[in-house]
Amino acid sequence: MLFWILVATLTAAVAAVLLLPLLRAAAGAEAPQSHDVEVYRDQLEELKRDERNGLISGEDAGFARAEVARRLLVATDAVNAAGPVQPARRSNRLAQLAIILILPAVGLCLYLRTGNPDVPDAPLAARLANPGNDMNILIARAEQQLVANPDDGAGWDVLAPIYYRSGRVEDAAAAFRNALRILGATPARLGGYAESLIALSGGLVTTEAQDALQKSLAIEPNDPRAQFYLALALKQEGKAPEALAAFQQIARTSPAGAPWLPLVNEHIAGLKHDGAAPAGAQARAKLGNPTGEDVAAAEDMSAGDRTAMIEGMVGSLAEKLKADPKNFEGWMRIIRSYSVLGQKDKATDALKQGLAAFPADGDEGKQLLVLAGELGLKADGGVK
Repeated sequence: MLFWILVATLTAAVAAVLLLPLLRAAAGAEAPQSHDVEVYRDQLEELKRDERNGLISGEDAGFARAEVARRLLVATDAVNAAGPVQPARRSNRLAQLAIILILPAVGLCLYLRTGNPDVPDAPLAARLANPGNDMNILIARAEQQLVANPDDGAGWDVLAPIYYRSGRVEDAAAAFRNALRILGATPARLGGYAESLIALSGGLVTTEAQDALQKSLAIEPNDPRAQFYLALALKQEGKAPEALAAFQQIARTSPAGAPWLPLVNEHIAGLKHDGAAPAGAQARAKLGNPTGEDVAAAEDMSAGDRTAMIEGMVGSLAEKLKADPKNFEGWMRIIRSYSVLGQKDKATDALKQGLAAFPADGDEGKQLLVLAGELGLKADGGVK
């Protein structure tokens, strides 16, 4: 009963708020000449007082009274011709009727169809005790338990993949780390931890992720997830022949129809298209687009000549980046190339220029910072 009293009170309050402007409009809906009639009548009364008090002669009062009376007649005729403002009042009455009857009736029908006043309250504690299929409540309940018992490895183990699937990648990485610390290493935990780190770095297979994947392979040598990401790391490092061989190995050992095979084959096709070769390929992958003749020539060069050739390619890439500083892949290649050549100062300068073109708060800037961390570079200058 209390519920319906509250509903009726709120409905009445809302109706009153909506009716007030309509009532005011109805009260003010009159002909504009009606004000003139009142003014002229007041003027006639004032003339009588002035005549009695001797402020105006009888003749002047008569003339003035005639003029005011003429204006009064004109204004009165205008008011009579306009008549009552029936349309405005009629429309106001319809609006008032809609507010008083129709809106509450519609609201009541909707509530009776979709609502249920007999449903008891559901405070947070009750929902946590009986979450049903509500994933957010399940997560909140698990988090509540882990706050009370942070060494519950099973709890972290269950929550970590849920975090990852929910897009809470940073929380997923922390949960996998705790599960590994408490329960020990398994391929599933190590692989999930590595995937979380890769997602955090924007798709770059970081050194920490590679370490976790290597540990997973030590436990399960045929773990396809670890094999795939390690092959991807080789590709990102510019080691095209090694990456191609790793992807081909995955394709050979995977069962027919494995869900990861299309992606593996896509990488194999891309590496073959790029012309992965046993010698000179690392420079090709890292430095851009040297010709086949450049790679063949590099095979017959001494170490010093090959280094000089690579430096020439780096210089050419640097010139291209000056002309097109929005070439993100170019910045990634040149920073890594300077580091491979041992030119850390130039690598740091390239990092600064890359961050100027791609700020650190963007996805590309974050990838540059991850690369800098792997290479031991500092964004503010120097080497870690």
